[in-house]
Amino acid sequence: MKLHEIHVRDPFILPVNGTYYLYGTRGKNCWVGDSPAEGMGFDVYRSDDLENWSDPIPVFEKSASFWADRNFWAPEVHTYGGKFYLFASFADGIRQRGTQILVSDSPDGTFCPLTEKPVTPEAWSCLDGTLYVDRNGKPHIVFCHEWSQIKDGEVCEMQLSDDLTRAVTPPRTLFKGSDPWWARKEHESYVTDGPFLYRGDSGRLYMIWSSFTDSGYVQAVSYSDNGDIDGNWQHDLPLLAEKDGGHGMIFTGFDGKRYLVLHRPNRHPDERPVLTEIEEKEGALRLV
Repeated sequence: MKLHEIHVRDPFILPVNGTYYLYGTRGKNCWVGDSPAEGMGFDVYRSDDLENWSDPIPVFEKSASFWADRNFWAPEVHTYGGKFYLFASFADGIRQRGTQILVSDSPDGTFCPLTEKPVTPEAWSCLDGTLYVDRNGKPHIVFCHEWSQIKDGEVCEMQLSDDLTRAVTPPRTLFKGSDPWWARKEHESYVTDGPFLYRGDSGRLYMIWSSFTDSGYVQAVSYSDNGDIDGNWQHDLPLLAEKDGGHGMIFTGFDGKRYLVLHRPNRHPDERPVLTEIEEKEGALRLV
């Protein structure tokens, strides 16, 4: 398969031992909301050159005992402590949406729930959790407190236990969707989507995330003023993608180049992964 043939939103690419692993929200049933859907789960696609990809390989399928039945969104797979951890959003139409963590011994193996419920706050509607390990080696989950619940969406963080099974600090807001000067309302709210943290060659800690401007869905970049998660987040950098594309992540290829992968267009059912080389220049991330 080629990238333009893979129907996923929220793409995430993990390079491991000469193979690239691509995960994402299954495009065919991503917007099922009011009733359960068949075929809820996540797949991985494998490649050794970023051009030619395998057929989808299921890595998680809803079982009869799994609590969620809809909105299986935004899987990310991170290596941590010798295992592979999948962070993803889930819902069931009763409880609040949350990010739950799954675990596997391999990037294309079957992932199993690490705990029985999401790690994000039970009373909050949350999504798009990602893993960040700070300079002291402590793991954190960075996630969105959803605009659909609070109108002005937030990006928040909590420190996790070393085994990732629970939060050990209360949630802390890093910034609000309305904070950037360019932010515009969508659905009468300020949206925060898809945070992903990236350490630049300069040592600067960047966060890419998505929201809306006058031109539509965008890939934004912010950075911490002290180089770690507890700094003040600044929003004065140029947008990485200025129109109709977002919820991306950054990875380093086996060729040593840095890549941004995001979905574009932000329109169902046409969304597809799009791959672009990026560089860090004069304190900012830019497309090459």
